[in-house]
Amino acid sequence: MKEQLNLNRLKDKLLHELPGEAAQLRMAPTFRGAFMHDTEPVKAAVLALLYLRNGQVHLVFIKRNSYDGPHSAQVSFPGGAWEPEDGSLEQTALRETREELGIDGGIEVLGQLTQLHIPVSNFQVTPFLGWLNRTPVFFPDKSEVRYVIEATLKELLDPENRDSETLFRHGQTIETPFYRVGNDKIWGATAMMLSEVLQLVQKQQCFRY
Repeated sequence: MKEQLNLNRLKDKLLHELPGEAAQLRMAPTFRGAFMHDTEPVKAAVLALLYLRNGQVHLVFIKRNSYDGPHSAQVSFPGGAWEPEDGSLEQTALRETREELGIDGGIEVLGQLTQLHIPVSNFQVTPFLGWLNRTPVFFPDKSEVRYVIEATLKELLDPENRDSETLFRHGQTIETPFYRVGNDKIWGATAMMLSEVLQLVQKQQCFRY
């Protein structure tokens, strides 16, 4: 039996009843950093992309390559900084998904989630929730993506796959909640945005399996 998402209900709730910051804070580290920046936050967007594979609803993430930057080697949604030619942040999310994962067309943007500021990089991220009407074939950009991670909604909603660990970040010891997907951990800003997605589909009875 195929799992089902009530897309119309999801779209309605995205317009009127977002779980919001309270849902994000459930997965926030105990300290996110106090950074002084001389410029306005950089506008950015990500896409939480849902689709069916083998009858199960999935979300896709990317494991970023290692680089000299604050989000090196982290697990994230596809996304990145807004560019003037995008026109809108929604188009930024779609462009970045196309560039990073090779998905071109067929994505329905269901709506916008709650914005989140990332102190360490000074990004103001607008997350969008999307639905792909086919099972994707990924062509990841090797310059940015180390590998693709696919997770079912069912496993992400399983409390057994949610945990926390102690890390040393920003000069101090912090407790960091995370979602476990195979050998990978989803934490930080991505976990905070994912928390809102999961609460939305669960609390509003948009998902059935």
